[in-house]
Amino acid sequence: MSNAKDAFHELVRIFSSRNNQVLEIEIIPPGLGATFLQDGCSLGITKKALVQAFTVARQLFFDRLMPMSEDDLQTIFSANAQSRNADSAITEIMLLFDCEHLTACNWRKRRLRAAMTHYLISNQTSVATELLEAELTLMSSYQCSPLHRHTKSPTLWHHRLWVLVHLLQRRHWIQEDLLKLQRTELDVVLHAGELHPKNYYAFSYLRQLDVLLTATAEKTGQSTRETHTAQSVVERVVDWCLANPRDISGWSFGLYVLGNVLEQQSRVNALERVVKFALNVGWEGESLWTFIDQASRQFRLESVVEDIMLLQWDQETRSHASQMVQDGRPKKSWQTWLARARVYWAVDGQGQNT
Repeated sequence: MSNAKDAFHELVRIFSSRNNQVLEIEIIPPGLGATFLQDGCSLGITKKALVQAFTVARQLFFDRLMPMSEDDLQTIFSANAQSRNADSAITEIMLLFDCEHLTACNWRKRRLRAAMTHYLISNQTSVATELLEAELTLMSSYQCSPLHRHTKSPTLWHHRLWVLVHLLQRRHWIQEDLLKLQRTELDVVLHAGELHPKNYYAFSYLRQLDVLLTATAEKTGQSTRETHTAQSVVERVVDWCLANPRDISGWSFGLYVLGNVLEQQSRVNALERVVKFALNVGWEGESLWTFIDQASRQFRLESVVEDIMLLQWDQETRSHASQMVQDGRPKKSWQTWLARARVYWAVDGQGQNT
């Protein structure tokens, strides 16, 4: 790529032609010999080319887009699609370079509000809905790509929530669509959590979304927390947590979804899985044991954890284990369970040696 304008126009072309598909964007090293690499929805770009494109986009933004009034913004949607996409791509490039560029993000909100007004007047509400859905796929392109900061950007997660609020208000939702949306957003957040560990902003977004989906469902006499639905969410989250046992944000969200299930047995099953995993692999990490401690106390399942640890022991071994735990004098409640697990491993090891 010879200059900044070439880099800018190439990114405009890519963003304008993505057809609402989610892109997977990655910064590639300059040593590969190419400025851009694209294979379907996978895009690689060098840091230098991104900086060049950003400088052009930023200049155009403040010269042309930022001064627009609300009436000017509505005229965007009277222009041809190519022109609309090119204007939109300016802020998309800016956010690709700087995910915390609040001015660019707020302009996109203004653009979407203008679109909703424009298409409401012309009785084309479905077009406004499509624009909101396209904005979600743009956010997914940022938040599900191996970029340095985008997966944990409070600006992008807040913007995504803003888009979802307006999307939920602008169409009739049947239960199947709400559940599909819930699964899609859960997948996005869990993927972002894998890319950026301890992703507090992503899981906070999911809590806020859950409240919105529940309120939307209740307005139509439906529910997103039926037994089989809540159970499937719990299983998906627990699977993710067991695959990422150091992630305290994931375990914290696991507690939240356990509170949403309607049957106590679902909580028992989830807690049993976590305890057995920890005992079988010898896991001593604080995040997992904090989850066990809080879940057992919050849902009154201490006996479940104790039974798993003591199930295979005879009375004499149980007394010996209890004494070992008391001698350890753990200072924190999660350490109490960890101390008991260490006794379990010690006693179990002695049994195997004999």
